[in-house]
Amino acid sequence: MREAKGSKRRGRDVRHSGGGFVRNWLPPLLVVALLASGLAAYRFEWGQRYLPWLAADPATEPEQVLLPAGLDLPEWSAPIAPTAVDDAAAAVVPDRVASALRADLADPDLGRHVVGAVSSLAPGSEPWTSGDGRFLPASTTKLLTVGAALETLGPDHTFTTRVVRGDSPREVVLVGGGDPLLASRPLTVAEAATAYPARADVATLALEVADALGGAGRVRVRYDDSLFTGPTDNPAWRRDYVPDDIVSPITALMVDGGVAPDGLSRSDDPSAAAADAFAEALRAAGLRVAGEPRRDVVRPGAEQLAAVEGAPLAQVAERVLDVSDNEGAEVLAHHVGIATSGTGSFEAGAAGVLATLDALGIDVSGDEVYDGSGLSRRNRISTSTVLGLLQEAADPDSAALRTLVTGLPVAGFTGSLTYRFDEGPALARGLVRAKTGTLTGVHALAGIAVDRDGVPLAFVLAADKVAPEDRYDAQDALDRAAGSLATCRCSRTPG
Repeated sequence: MREAKGSKRRGRDVRHSGGGFVRNWLPPLLVVALLASGLAAYRFEWGQRYLPWLAADPATEPEQVLLPAGLDLPEWSAPIAPTAVDDAAAAVVPDRVASALRADLADPDLGRHVVGAVSSLAPGSEPWTSGDGRFLPASTTKLLTVGAALETLGPDHTFTTRVVRGDSPREVVLVGGGDPLLASRPLTVAEAATAYPARADVATLALEVADALGGAGRVRVRYDDSLFTGPTDNPAWRRDYVPDDIVSPITALMVDGGVAPDGLSRSDDPSAAAADAFAEALRAAGLRVAGEPRRDVVRPGAEQLAAVEGAPLAQVAERVLDVSDNEGAEVLAHHVGIATSGTGSFEAGAAGVLATLDALGIDVSGDEVYDGSGLSRRNRISTSTVLGLLQEAADPDSAALRTLVTGLPVAGFTGSLTYRFDEGPALARGLVRAKTGTLTGVHALAGIAVDRDGVPLAFVLAADKVAPEDRYDAQDALDRAAGSLATCRCSRTPG
């Protein structure tokens, strides 16, 4: 199932006396909201994307203002290197973590299998753990997928969709490059002002092709989606996921994430749907399209007529993590398979993800991964795997993985956590960022919380045997537990 975007679960008896509540509380609430937004934008680096008025203007920012005459400032010097005491300060104190989380993780709504793990962000640091450490990860699997994609491809990697000349001068072939965010049309001006990241589209591609062909005449359309191989419906998924439009078939040539033109369903054949959208755009560009698009495989060295390039992987990764994009995660996993074994399939992608993490020094020996999105109920990973990946991503020497941290949804503010954390410590909103994981009977959170002393802590909290009727209460219990880390002095302090 798709991750819940958030909803109010239990009715609350809220009474108002005339307009007193609005008059008395609305102004201070607005002030608090603005201050919180500013703090989160500064602390978590999302000002330019979500709060554009906080973006720096290089023409007016302080660094562009000349110093007053006569002001003498000391020369800049490099910061002092961290000491052994600093390293000790990074360690978590198990008793404090246990005290902070005990009540929330013992909530009966979480069911009979609950795991938890908390550590500092220092690689190799000893974690606090609870439970057996192995769990059904649901969409927290996307952390592994995105991490492996960033490591194997690099954060600046882009995905290109091409059109080449076919077997005859007036035959054109649309070639899928596995762009997870390829669109059927360009964004409107209003959409472009708020959309992130920017996206390539087949309508723009069609205009370039029409121009290359002289702007008139008759063409035949073919399409090539052979970059990915194997089944388009993962054998490790429930049989109804694709037929019931829970997730699209995964191909190397998809537009709009596989959503059908009606916007209400998913295409049975996303590659054919993308080719249809391209053919329609060619007609709008003034060409006459003969017949229906047909699948083909381009010959080596075919002449390229046009190409469009998608957003950098770092931005795609942020999007996948932010909204828990199932199709986007599966496409990225297929690319990991190509990068590690030359094969773009579900099986090769899952194997490539684990192999990439293993090469980073993360112990994945007890993990089982069958997809990139976490929809498979056969997946099993350990809390130590997730903690190790978060530590690696937070390491200043691991610049390629940085997006894994900066792309995490922020509690109470962005993505799949926008409407979460409405219970428990209010301080957690803005100080916890995490990837959610939700399937029937499964709830998980994995990410980073900043404790009361300002020390960031990596954490994994999960329950995978939750009764269906307790799903919202279980979600709240995990939110409270993560929030408790933000109010805890859980790290060792010097002296």
